[in-house]
Formats: sequence, structure tokens, C-alpha cells
Amino acid sequence: MKKVGIIMGSDSDLPIVKKAVTVLESLDIAYEVHVYSAHRTPEQARTFAVSARENGFGALIAAAGMAAHLAGAIAANTTLPVIGIPCSGSVLDGMDALLSTVQMPTGIPVATVAINGGANAALLAAQILAVEDAGLREKLDRKRQADAEAVLAKDADIMTRL
Repeated sequence: MKKVGIIMGSDSDLPIVKKAVTVLESLDIAYEVHVYSAHRTPEQARTFAVSARENGFGALIAAAGMAAHLAGAIAANTTLPVIGIPCSGSVLDGMDALLSTVQMPTGIPVATVAINGGANAALLAAQILAVEDAGLREKLDRKRQADAEAVLAKDADIMTRL
């Protein structure tokens, strides 16, 4: 199975990235996590993106806040699917990162999840990998079923309490 690459612009994004890591581990998907900045380490970010396919990656996740150019910088250097996680910051609470991540020019797509949406980024990466992996597809189906059962259990609990 292909692995998922996770790049964060700063180690301050680690709490969001941990949500993605937890999901990937629950699905037995191999991953690597790196800190590369689109602005402070552009050559390292570019090198990672350019060589990602040959290094066994099937999807990439880029988490960044504020100007959030990381996902676009990664996507500009690979044709692998790139999923951006806009991270909340102290000034605009993540809206700046969301707009920066989602407003990509034609020809350089970045799939974008919710602000701080680490878990959904990992699930989207898993769904991308599952296109060619029946075992992973079955794990995702079981997870969806378990999630649905958990909601129905909460529904039943609320009905008994009201």
C-alpha cells in the first residue's frame, strides 16, 4: 500500500497533524511527518514533493496556518493528490489559511478540508488510496458503519432521557 506524507509548516501545527496520524494509524496506513515551510525551507519542501511518488507516497497532506502557502507549494511540484489543512491562527482564526489554501489557480488543485480538519484530511487520503486497495476500502466501510452505529446509539440514549 502507498503511504501518506504529512507536511506541516510549523511544529505549532502538530496538534492538528496528530488527529490525522491517529486516523491513519487506525487504518494501518503508513505515513511520514515532516516540518517544511513554503517560505523558510522552500527547497526542502520542493525536494520532498518532487520525489514523493518515487518514495512510495500515494497522497500528501499539508497543514499550515496564516498565509498557508504550503499546500500550494507542494501541489506545484507533484501530480499526487494534495490535501490542505488550513490551521487556525491567532489573528483571523484560520480564515486567512482557509482562503489561502482553497484559492488555488487553475491547473494546481488542492483538496481542502475544514479549518483544523486533520481527521478528515487523513480520511480523504485513505479514500484516495482505497481506489486501488480493496482491503483499505473494507476498513473504511467498517469505520463508516461503526460511526453510524455510534450516532444511532446516541439517538437511542437521548430518546430514553427525554
